[in-house]
Amino acid sequence: MEKPLISPQSESDADVLEDSGCSLVLHNDDVHTFDYVIKALVDICRISNSQAEQCAILVHCHGKCTIKHGSYETLLPMHTALLDKQLTTEIVK
Repeated sequence: MEKPLISPQSESDADVLEDSGCSLVLHNDDVHTFDYVIKALVDICRISNSQAEQCAILVHCHGKCTIKHGSYETLLPMHTALLDKQLTTEIVK
């Protein structure tokens, strides 16, 4: 049985794959209500209401929750907008 030929990746392909491995993480606080957090996640991160509710519960119970995965450039505007709403987020590779 012959092995399939695999072409090596170019450096730019590797950079794109590496860059898309980022996560937007929301951290718990004792200031904002569930409704406030859910609305912010729906409006800014474009996730469904039920996903936002689940994220809010996970943040409350576990202290943090990954909201989105993607490239740094994709996640940065969401991170900034959530910070503007006084929510604590970080982008993790």
